[in-house]
Formats: sequence, structure tokens, C-alpha cells
Amino acid sequence: MNRIKEVLAEKGIKQTWLAEKLGKSYNMVNSYVQNRQQPKLEVLYEIAEILKVNVKDLLESKPKKK
Repeated sequence: MNRIKEVLAEKGIKQTWLAEKLGKSYNMVNSYVQNRQQPKLEVLYEIAEILKVNVKDLLESKPKKK
């Protein structure tokens, strides 16, 4: 599970902007944000660079309990 959604919200950044910067479709980025699909490690590092955060900030430290 990733924290991309939370980081985008904290920074006030829209998914469409991130999709454009990544060169990926909105649907693909939305899949990452909604945790339906996890980005490849290289893409995760690219997202961290674009958002100017440490890649660790995009990862959950422990799974959430339901």
C-alpha cells in the first residue's frame, strides 16, 4: 500500500498534474492513488522526485487494520 493520495492532498496537487509530469494516463495514476495497482519501484522513485519527498514518505510503515 502506498501513501500517494495523502501526499498529494498534503501538497494540494491534483492527480492530473502528476499524470502529466509522469507521462502516464490519469487512469494509471488514479490506480496508484486508489491502491488498486502499485507503481513499479522506478516509477515510485520518479513520483517521489516530482513531489519532492523522500520515497519512504510514499510508503506506509505498516498495513492498516480493517
